[in-house]
Amino acid sequence: MELKLLKEGEPLTIEREKSEQVFADRKRTNISKVAEQKLIVFLLKRIPVFITSDHLTLIGTLGSLIVFAAFLLAAYSNTFYLLIGIAGLAINWFGDSLDGRLAYYRNTPRKWYGFALDIMMDWLSIVLIGLGYMLYAEGGAKVLAFIFVVLYGWAMIISQIRYKITNSYTIDSGLVGPTEIRIIISMILVCEVLFKGTIMYFSALITVVLFIINIIESRKLLEAGDLRDKDERKP
Repeated sequence: MELKLLKEGEPLTIEREKSEQVFADRKRTNISKVAEQKLIVFLLKRIPVFITSDHLTLIGTLGSLIVFAAFLLAAYSNTFYLLIGIAGLAINWFGDSLDGRLAYYRNTPRKWYGFALDIMMDWLSIVLIGLGYMLYAEGGAKVLAFIFVVLYGWAMIISQIRYKITNSYTIDSGLVGPTEIRIIISMILVCEVLFKGTIMYFSALITVVLFIINIIESRKLLEAGDLRDKDERKP
């Protein structure tokens, strides 16, 4: 039997290359990028073979459904049920962050199928969370849930158009990405349990910040589109 000898440091190099491959299809700029990617690679190595990317997508969506249920239970029973929403957000992160990464890790990516499915499930998830908050909120605060869903949808549209214009896919707005949003929402849920009524003020703040970010990103997007038009007009 012929034995293949590995050079010193080769296994580490192969592992590093495989890790880079997992994130090669998108550019991340969020503040928790390094720690998050290390955790994702750690988890990918331990996912059973029978678990597929589609299974993880389903798990992520179920996480959003748990957040919806937490708001519903809190509205009709006890505010402490909002803490279940934190577990739901964690489950949503697990499924949403690892589904596509698992395909790249196993070298079985379905780029456009995964891209389309990811966008649809992300939209469904944010609608579920927004609807849950709308059912929990009182009076005029319900409008904030609607505005949040609209603004998040706007942010999603920006990311898709940016991909079309620049051929670079990113899901972050500067230092803030979906992971940071989940962490912020979790902190807001804890504050609401401790000090009922504060969620309305935090929600108002988030919608204002998200609106400002969308305006800034939209301007950058138009500038990128203008530059591409100029490049394509060059002889």
